[in-house]
Amino acid sequence: MIRLYHDSNVAIEQIDLSRSKRGKDFGQGLYLNANPDQAMEMATRFLNEGTPTLSCFEFDEDEVIKNGLNIKVFHDYSEEWAEFVVMNRKNNSDVPAHPYGPIVDDTVGIQIRRFIMGYLSASALVEELRFKDDHAFQYFFGTPKAVKFLKRIEL
Repeated sequence: MIRLYHDSNVAIEQIDLSRSKRGKDFGQGLYLNANPDQAMEMATRFLNEGTPTLSCFEFDEDEVIKNGLNIKVFHDYSEEWAEFVVMNRKNNSDVPAHPYGPIVDDTVGIQIRRFIMGYLSASALVEELRFKDDHAFQYFFGTPKAVKFLKRIEL
């Protein structure tokens, strides 16, 4: 069992995937981090209003695997990871995968456009997308079936 954290300006009592934005790293869904300090840092960095708030969930990876959820694991930054991010940022992913992998540096939207236009190689894109702070990983839950494996807990 692992604890995962979501950063926001409100506590999440009930997960509503329709409130998630399209065109994100791994698609439209809920993003969680196993490191509460990194999650809080992300909340502080990217929130425009409200107070940074963490919501905590328990997650049993073994249970997910037993139930056949499609999980895509990226152990590190790679060209495959970068191309997966680009596909999702373009909203071209129709395969429900629930990835776990590195966080993207969100200040590099122009680099993704340069890659799409053919001005940047996949290996150069990997370096541009690499998160500049501590190496951070994110868990992604993009379907109601995946969300059912999360149990909300009080901090």
